[in-house]
Amino acid sequence: MSGSPQEIFGSYVYAGSLTRNADALAEHFTEDGVFEAPLVPADAAFPRRLEGREEIRRGMAAYYERQVNDTGAPNLEKSGYVLHATSDPDVFIAEIDTVFDGTGGDVTVSLVQIFRIRDGKIARLRDYFAPGLVE
Repeated sequence: MSGSPQEIFGSYVYAGSLTRNADALAEHFTEDGVFEAPLVPADAAFPRRLEGREEIRRGMAAYYERQVNDTGAPNLEKSGYVLHATSDPDVFIAEIDTVFDGTGGDVTVSLVQIFRIRDGKIARLRDYFAPGLVE
């Protein structure tokens, strides 16, 4: 995989958030890639830190299998994001507002992700979101 930040981000979101395909998601990372969610408590079901492609694959597969609070797929027409370039060409930031349709109205989840890319793959991803959003 290689490409622009737009292509990398779009493909990553499709593999993870939209299809919940841990194998496809893991393939976006370098062999030694790191996935971090620093705001998530250590005892949460969502993994706080996964090191290496295989650990990312296993950790996310386990999370996808045991998700209790399944809010369904995001409403792509209402959701949005902005990608921000940085002074380092291998780093970009995604500012995301994901909207889920709910019976009591829309629910918007806002988050920020920082991507560090090496050879067209994610070497490090830091995912900042409210920990109460995951079971």
